[in-house]
Parts: sequence; structure tokens; C-alpha cells
Amino acid sequence: MDRLDAFKQIAAQASRGELTFPTNVNASLRLQQALNDPDCHIDAAAKLIQADPLLAARTVAIANAVAYNRSGNEISSVRAAVQRLGMRTLQSQVAALIVRQLGGQSSDPAVKAKAAQLWEHTAHVAALAQVIARRVTHVDPDTAMFAGIVHEVGGFYLLSQAGAWPGILDGDPGDWIEFGEAEIGRGVLKKLVIPEPVAQAVEAMWVGLRALPPETLGDTLLLANDLAPVPSPLQERPGATTLLGARTIDFLVGEGTLHDILAESAHEVQALFAVLML
Repeated sequence: MDRLDAFKQIAAQASRGELTFPTNVNASLRLQQALNDPDCHIDAAAKLIQADPLLAARTVAIANAVAYNRSGNEISSVRAAVQRLGMRTLQSQVAALIVRQLGGQSSDPAVKAKAAQLWEHTAHVAALAQVIARRVTHVDPDTAMFAGIVHEVGGFYLLSQAGAWPGILDGDPGDWIEFGEAEIGRGVLKKLVIPEPVAQAVEAMWVGLRALPPETLGDTLLLANDLAPVPSPLQERPGATTLLGARTIDFLVGEGTLHDILAESAHEVQALFAVLML
């Protein structure tokens, strides 16, 4: 089948909600839905996470990571980890798990390499978005990090489908942007029940326009994407700043500049990136 026809078929399926997720992703989706319930409290969340030994171990490891363990006091229980991280951070980490599970299904070395690079890109964008939100645009940092985690979820879904659609990753990378990214991405975002403000910010990525200085969540995400040191392996976004050009982006922020803020925040960005790469 022609590659463009494949994009169109997958996009049509996504728009109808006919998405095929692996079993482990479906289990994580059920966990995410439970955590999104405002009546889900710490004890209930801890029990849900303890039901998955790998997720339980990961949650404790994240809680003990430098980004969330400023005191240096290590903890060993899931409940204590959930308490330290808080529900919003926990929701972001479960979203990160879902995204990585989508990209980690293939046994094809080429697909696995693309998934690994796409996740590394995603982790950089999420970490940068959190810091840019807090220090520059003053939108909610947790929401910005969450948006960074899910901003390439359509691409991860594409990678998960590569085995069923031979040749879909070949050819001009621009085809993905023109014929697949937005349509498939919208379907996956809807399936994951992504909050509307985050979905709108991801839509801004597909439009590719941002203001400088950045103001909105979409601007925050676009700037973080431009500044990420690892690019997406699926495409080069039209009009996106090159990595060389990204290093020249600067503007006044209060009494400082973007360069100053990023230099001051380099350790924080690296700590958040390290958590997402666990």
C-alpha cells in the first residue's frame, strides 16, 4: 500500500477512535483514568501503583531522584513516594509511561532506534517546558511538563503501527506532517483524555507559530521544542528553528535574559530530564 494512503487510513481510524493499543498500554490507560478522578486520594493511588511491580519500582526511583528529593532523604515505600510526588506529578509520570510503552513495542532495530530518539527528544522538551513555564511565561509548570510529555504522542503511535504498515516510515519526512501528524495526533490525544488546554498547546505545535517573548502554553511548548538538543527523528517541522539557530534565541525576561535563565536552570533541566529517562 502507498505510504500516503496508509497515513490517511490510520488517520481515519484515529478520528473514529479505532486505535489499536498494546495490552500494557491499555492497563496504563486504566490507571491514568483512575488517577484523573478527583476522588482518587493518596492511599488509593498507592494501591493502584503497587498492583504493577515495575511501575511501583519506577515511582519510588523517581521520588528518590534529585529533581524530587531535595532533602536527600531516601524513601522505600510506594505510599511515601506518591505522597512526595503528588498526584499531578504522578499523572505526568503515568503519561510518560504510556508514551514510552507505545514506542517500545517493535522488535525492528530501526523502529526501536527511532522510538529511543523520539523519547529522548520528548524528555528534553518536557524538562525545558517546565522550566520555561516557571521562569519565563509563568504558565503552570506542571501542565507545561505534561504537554511536553505528550506532544509527540501521535508519532509514538505511528511507530507502534510500523509492523502492520510496511514502509510507512520510509520516504519524505514532510509527508508525516502533511498527511498524518495532526489527524492521528488528535485521535490519540482524545483517546488518552488529554485536557483541552494541553491539546490546544499541542495543536500550536502543528501550526508551528509562536511569539517571542513567549506568552502562552503553546508558545512555551514551541520554544522548548526549538531548544531541545535532540531533534525528533520523524520530521523537521517547517519553519522550526534549527539547533544552531536555537542557540541564538534570546530576549529580555524581567531584568535578565533567556540565556541567563537557561544557564541558571541547566542543573534543574538536567535533573528533570534524568527523571524522564529512568
